[in-house]
Amino acid sequence: MAQNQRLTVVPTVTMLGVMKSRLVGATRGHALLKKKSDALTVQFRQILKNIVTTKESMGEVMKDSSFALIEAKYVAGENIKHIVLENVQNASIKVRSRQENIAGVKIPKFEYFTDGETKNDLTGLARGGQQVQQCRAAYVKAIELLVELASLQTSFLTLDEAIKTTNRRVNALENVVKPRLENTITYIKGELDELEREDFFRLKKIQGYKKREIERQLASSKQFVEEQFAEKVSLQKGISIKSAQNLLSAGEKDEDIIF
Repeated sequence: MAQNQRLTVVPTVTMLGVMKSRLVGATRGHALLKKKSDALTVQFRQILKNIVTTKESMGEVMKDSSFALIEAKYVAGENIKHIVLENVQNASIKVRSRQENIAGVKIPKFEYFTDGETKNDLTGLARGGQQVQQCRAAYVKAIELLVELASLQTSFLTLDEAIKTTNRRVNALENVVKPRLENTITYIKGELDELEREDFFRLKKIQGYKKREIERQLASSKQFVEEQFAEKVSLQKGISIKSAQNLLSAGEKDEDIIF
């Protein structure tokens, strides 16, 4: 189990430095990704709140626009639809997209704009012109809310995917990468300490062997010197005894000295 929780490396000092550098990088990356996740979460909650508010107002706006359409049809008649369609050549309200950067994540934004002039200024001039303009204003407001809601929904989905990806990376760094690097560093330190103890024990044994060898050589030299000294003394004693003459012996007589 411990083998699976660390990397398979050679326990050397160089590899220890490499693992420490990787741990520092993983720690910094984890901190940055955590901050990114927090920033995205704050923005995500704000967008969710705006979506709820927009949907609540959307119901009222769509209800008002539907009533305005019914009033226009009631006053101007059922053929008002054909008159409006005949006056429309190109869309006067268009939608364009842009991107916003939130903590490194590109969020799409939609916004509407008016392109050209409206051609239905004279629609309903005979009767019901006011109701037709009110109906148009109500549906323009509904379109605005629809575009805003589409922008919020798209941003919501994009942020949701980005938050999931970021959280997976944060969890991987926190629960897999960093523990493996820490366990690997602990393993390398333990192996290096064991090698250091072995070297110390080996040096201690070598020093003990050298000390005993020196003592043995000193004892041997001392013994040799003592033996040589004893032999020399014994030789000196033997020569002096043999060469010495007994002056008290009567059987021997020195030769006469002639001057």
